[in-house]
Amino acid sequence: MAETVPLFPLGTVLLPGALLPLHIFEPRYRQLTVDLVTGAVPGRSFGVIAVKQGLDEEEIHDIGCTALLQDARRLPDGRFDIFTRGKKRFRVLDIDNTTAPYLVGNVEWVPDEDVPAEQSMLLPVLARSAREAHRQYCCAAWQHGDWEEPKEDVDVAALAHLIASDCLLTLEDRQALLEERGPADRLRLVRTLLVREAAFLRTLRAVPVPLNQFAEKASRN
Repeated sequence: MAETVPLFPLGTVLLPGALLPLHIFEPRYRQLTVDLVTGAVPGRSFGVIAVKQGLDEEEIHDIGCTALLQDARRLPDGRFDIFTRGKKRFRVLDIDNTTAPYLVGNVEWVPDEDVPAEQSMLLPVLARSAREAHRQYCCAAWQHGDWEEPKEDVDVAALAHLIASDCLLTLEDRQALLEERGPADRLRLVRTLLVREAAFLRTLRAVPVPLNQFAEKASRN
């Protein structure tokens, strides 16, 4: 069944389980934040959808991820610093730009595909391989203490999104991970991406800035 979700187009891809801090200053998104805090928008959730090119909101991807508002801090001038976490994947069916200052999407939820029996036994092997690729990437990219390994009890269906969330992948790569509905194929994909990126980092000997230093630049609203 289709549902309505406020939409926040961004130049990034939010993955389920990932943290996303945003600095809110544009009036329409200030209003969205007020609506989330006051309960005018139920569930304290909105949809983050990646812009395909530039900042033209008409050129957005079809599939995005809801963000659950965890904390909102209002500043003296009316701006907000908010902290959110990715939750559920959705597909935009159509967009309403008349009922609110911000875009509202008519969406359907996009669950994972069922894992075939022949693949279910491969999941632990794929998970270990993905964890090792994540370890190699982080050792090449970050300084000691700037990252940590996922806990052992993380659901294998959620693991690919979790380990990708603290890696500097391109928007296209992150969108591909978001759209991949097969848990096994998603683990294969994230391993391939992280092995590639770790090789680049070792070759170029370039170390990115830790992700938490980009927190205030996450939103260009």
